[in-house]
Amino acid sequence: MKKSDLERSHYVLRRIELIQDFEMPTAATTIRVSRDGQYILAAGTYKPRIRCYDTYQLSLKFERCMDSDVVTFEILSDDYSKLVFLHVDRYVEFHSQHGHYYKTRIPKFGRDFSYHYPSCDLYFVGASSEVYRLNLEQGRFLNSLQTDAAEINVCDINPVHQLFAAGTVEGKVECWDPRVRSRVAVLDCALSSVTEGTEVEGLPSVSALKFNSSLGMAVGTTTGQVLLFDLRSSHPLLVKDHYYGMPIHSINFHEQLDLVLSADSKIIKMWNKDTGKMFSSIEPSSSITDVCVYPGSGMLFTANEDPKMNTFYIPALGPAPRWCSFLDNLTEELEENPESTVYDDYKFVTRKDLENLGLTHLIGSPLLRAYMHGFFMDIRLYHKVKTMSNPFAYEEYRKDKIRQKIEESRVQRVQLKKLPKVNKELAIKLMEEGDNEDALSAAKKKKAKVRNNILRDDRFKMMFENPDYQVDERSEEFRLLNPIVSKVGQQRRKKLQQLVEKEQEDQEDEELEGRASSEEEESSDDDKSWVEEVREQRRLIRAEERQRRFNERKKQDRNTNLQPRFYQIKTGEEFRSFGDVARKQKVQKTSLEERLRQEESSGMLNLTDTAVGSKQITFTLKKVSEFTVL
Repeated sequence: MKKSDLERSHYVLRRIELIQDFEMPTAATTIRVSRDGQYILAAGTYKPRIRCYDTYQLSLKFERCMDSDVVTFEILSDDYSKLVFLHVDRYVEFHSQHGHYYKTRIPKFGRDFSYHYPSCDLYFVGASSEVYRLNLEQGRFLNSLQTDAAEINVCDINPVHQLFAAGTVEGKVECWDPRVRSRVAVLDCALSSVTEGTEVEGLPSVSALKFNSSLGMAVGTTTGQVLLFDLRSSHPLLVKDHYYGMPIHSINFHEQLDLVLSADSKIIKMWNKDTGKMFSSIEPSSSITDVCVYPGSGMLFTANEDPKMNTFYIPALGPAPRWCSFLDNLTEELEENPESTVYDDYKFVTRKDLENLGLTHLIGSPLLRAYMHGFFMDIRLYHKVKTMSNPFAYEEYRKDKIRQKIEESRVQRVQLKKLPKVNKELAIKLMEEGDNEDALSAAKKKKAKVRNNILRDDRFKMMFENPDYQVDERSEEFRLLNPIVSKVGQQRRKKLQQLVEKEQEDQEDEELEGRASSEEEESSDDDKSWVEEVREQRRLIRAEERQRRFNERKKQDRNTNLQPRFYQIKTGEEFRSFGDVARKQKVQKTSLEERLRQEESSGMLNLTDTAVGSKQITFTLKKVSEFTVL
């Protein structure tokens, strides 16, 4: 079986065909859901036709062919019994439950229409400045509404207060009151859609229009912006850009989560209507022509430029419809067993890679699929561009392969342990520990592999290759930590040796009390030994620091030029510095009694008796001649 057949069979096994034959012969243009939720109607080609699917039966109910392609259609009743179709050849066709009922024609080519339930009027807009009104109760055309626009693209009627709004090619939205048939307001959306950082080509025309409740309105432009308005203000509350530059053709609101679902021909974006924050996005493989949300659920349908009409179910948006409630169980099973998507035929490239290859102009094209911080591109295109940008890549690849083959052949020879250029001591230590741990059993080797594989682990290879990671054994930090680390290594090796002996002798795990006490004493002695080593290292570090400072001062004194100062001794002065020092030393050696007797005889000390029987001593300071000695 071919690979393509295997992939196709695998896809068929995983595919869920929710509705049988949910497709068109060539392409689908418009899709709608009836108000009772039982019927799904879609218009497509070729040949032009309308198909109705019954959700209760999960199959096709009927199919009707048309004379021309359908621009758009509406369901006027709760089921499929009343339908209105607008054709490309200006015809308006009415269908009842049994089939074709009536056909009429409008003066200009139509692009969109809306139904006003209170008055039973159909409002048609198209390639004209007029809005044509067809009353279904009277069966005739009424006076048209004259606008200031050259052409009108879309229209919509508010379901609460029945305000009629029409989007023009000039980028304006004209609002009319059907009760008095007069214009009440004009919004300039073209000017409001151009914000800071927005690049547009041409005039932004209105391409989509949708009311939300009584005061909310969303407007889509042909340049890819969505504007949210409050009818009480002429300025938009929020401007959301799709960044594809394609016309917005479908806007829907999700009331439960306050989301806006806007779609162009490439992507469906779901975002919060208050903050503009992205909720999710869907990018089908084919161009999108219309989007329809199933009411009150997380399911939506898309009409595409492809025979198959897509059905998407997002559990975060809401539960599955009643007629396919089994989808909730399937999604729960998928969440329990997640599968990672592998892109075998794609190459992930970043923006920098695209700049190196010169492919930045492909951003936004179908050749690049945006993903995370880069893009997925076809692997064949990548190889082709890579070859063109680097013609010698094959030669480099060939040399690498030859080098790998040579290295593989060398593995069969006797391998010598080569030490790395950086941190050789650490590598030797790890090798010795690995050799010691080889003596352990297979159960114990699981932990040993972690340390032994450090030399072969790519995460740590820079530690043995980059000189910046060299361990400085002369640093203060290393000398203070080395006694502790070495002691821990000794204890670890001792413990490994005990385990080896224990396995060899097959002794029991229970230990005797005497042996336990001896181990405790050894551990306490080891603790004291490494503490002494740390203290010794600290003492050596302090001594080295003092020696270093002494050498610096000595060097500084040697480099300093000292200029001696000379003083002249005047005539008549006696140089008695050495005699005074000797005399002072002699006085200090005598007793106190002798010194007092000498000072009294010299007249420096005077002893007198007082009235209370005490002695009073008076000292007389001897004048000493002043001189300077250098």
